[in-house]
Amino acid sequence: MAQYVPHTDDEIAKMLEEIGVKDIEELYQDVPDHLRCEKLDLPEGLDELSLKRHFFNLARKNHPLEEYMVFRGAGVYNHYVPEVVKQLSMRSGFLTAYTPYQAEVSQGTLQVMFEFQTMVCELTGMDVANSSMYDGASAVAEAVLMASRLTDRYRALAASSIHPEYLQVVQTYTSGVGINVEMVAYDKESGRVDIRTLREKIDTGEKPSCLVVGYPNFFGVIEDLMLVREVLPKDVMMVVVVNPLALALLEPPGSFGADIVVGDGQPLGIPPRLGGPSFGIFATRERYVRQMPGRIAGMTQDLEGKRGFVMVLQTREQHIRRHRATSNICSNHTQAALMATIYMSLMGKSGLREVARQCYAKAHYLAEKVDRVEGINRRFSGPFFNEFVASVDVNPAHLDEYLKAHKILGPLPLSRYYPELVDSVLFCTTELNTVDEITFLVGRLEAVRNADL
Repeated sequence: MAQYVPHTDDEIAKMLEEIGVKDIEELYQDVPDHLRCEKLDLPEGLDELSLKRHFFNLARKNHPLEEYMVFRGAGVYNHYVPEVVKQLSMRSGFLTAYTPYQAEVSQGTLQVMFEFQTMVCELTGMDVANSSMYDGASAVAEAVLMASRLTDRYRALAASSIHPEYLQVVQTYTSGVGINVEMVAYDKESGRVDIRTLREKIDTGEKPSCLVVGYPNFFGVIEDLMLVREVLPKDVMMVVVVNPLALALLEPPGSFGADIVVGDGQPLGIPPRLGGPSFGIFATRERYVRQMPGRIAGMTQDLEGKRGFVMVLQTREQHIRRHRATSNICSNHTQAALMATIYMSLMGKSGLREVARQCYAKAHYLAEKVDRVEGINRRFSGPFFNEFVASVDVNPAHLDEYLKAHKILGPLPLSRYYPELVDSVLFCTTELNTVDEITFLVGRLEAVRNADL
């Protein structure tokens, strides 16, 4: 085996000159200083037995989610996942491949991808869907890139009420390709996108390629997509970021003229372990299909008339000419998408609707109870699904610690994302929250004013 030989200084200098940079350090100028380290400060190595003891001691510090009453969402939700989802998705036939993107992928996996795409289209009201993305954040970013390709415009609008971490990923994706992403403020009363500001943004400067808007948005508020579509010029695309489970109750975005629908699939049968794993949803109109990133599986017949499943479209640069590729995604989360496919098939339309109905009903029951607690007020008047923002007259960080001490993973403090909401928190419920848990939470919220914080 040939030994690895690093590049010489002369070779490095020639490569740097070719790409137009003076030194290697310049390649990392976009990495903030606080994220860099001069050297890796690693401890001395351990023998195997000591290392196992070390990790066991670390594991003992974990607190299982099942120990807590969970009233937190913000993109990752605590839903019940039937055991059959885990059993079927862990079958060896689905686990043997690293990531099934080659033409010779098995018929079983291709069928799962086809069924997944079909159900995503039914949920979103769109014509075509790909066989999943890496996660919700990257799906939003890819949608902005796709809108720019389709319109040949390099200015995009995004509602500031989109998940802030999604917006960070969008900025990362677009900063290197010259797309300027501008925020559209939310209305301080309703929590929806501010229509007046949206009109001003549209009328000022270059026409945007798209508007990215949530449904529901990060505050849990359900946007008026019909009004948004009416305000947008016909050639400005509407990108809608969804909670897919909410679509079991809400009118699908396709009914309101959405051009691209994206979101995170975690609510569909993926447990909230360490924030995932998850996968991204991406659906669009048929006329845009060749600009959609990812892969599409299709159903056909062979020469003998037997049904078969095939990969009909792959827009990744590994499969087609590089200049024609729409994405360089190296992995989608097919295993997680498989779990979602099994979950949706098992639940069916009525089951998904019942889960969504319980999420909605319990959130509104909690909001009604919270509104009666002194010092707590719901922040926005807009309609909501299973999350809502409330202002509190105690320090939200202290409230968070107080509730954790009572085995409650409480509402998310919002100051980390929105400085103007320093006194606000984001509540969430799912079908797993019981009336007794809600009553206990409200009792702790009433008692917190007398606690020594």
